[in-house]
Amino acid sequence: MTEPLAKRIFSIGVIILAAGRSARMGQPKLLLPWGGSSVLGHLIAEWEALRARQIAVVHAPGNQLIQAELDRLGFPARGRIINPNPERGMFSSIQCAAEWAGWREGLTDWAIVLGDQPHLQRQTLQQVLSFSSARPAKVCQPSRHGHGRHPVVVPEAVFRRIAGSTAATLKQFLAVKPAPVVLCELDDPGLDLDIDRPADYEKAVRLAAHGC
Repeated sequence: MTEPLAKRIFSIGVIILAAGRSARMGQPKLLLPWGGSSVLGHLIAEWEALRARQIAVVHAPGNQLIQAELDRLGFPARGRIINPNPERGMFSSIQCAAEWAGWREGLTDWAIVLGDQPHLQRQTLQQVLSFSSARPAKVCQPSRHGHGRHPVVVPEAVFRRIAGSTAATLKQFLAVKPAPVVLCELDDPGLDLDIDRPADYEKAVRLAAHGC
């Protein structure tokens, strides 16, 4: 018998998207320095601190730099997901994660984490998780000024449908499927910033330094 949603213990799996080419940056974004580590190392450490039950990193095949960094960080090989066709875009990486057989039993929700937002405040991430935990079966997104941002938290029933979707993007998938999406309005300027270019990285470092 399926356990009632209200009685389920919130248990989060985290998908870190690391299969992009970083073409506009000119170098791998996830390997840029961040704090005492790299952007990738920081993201893994943040979600570990937030007590994610499982973390997986989706990367492109043959990306030896990302693999070497994961090795340096001591990130287990069993937590790495290869996207064989990363040129198909971000949603293809999410679909690879949804198809992956390595997820632990008992996860209730998955956080879809961009690889270029290390500047988000931990408080922001915690608020998104608390918001999601209180809303079983809902897709939850942080928002700023009414605009949905990442990380998106997707419940199991919705996550399982991603693999077979013909949508081109996550936004399209959520618009087509009858998935109730609720927004968590937060005042973190970092929500509006993705690190795409060197100037974005410099801005992100400044935001993180000032804690806003």
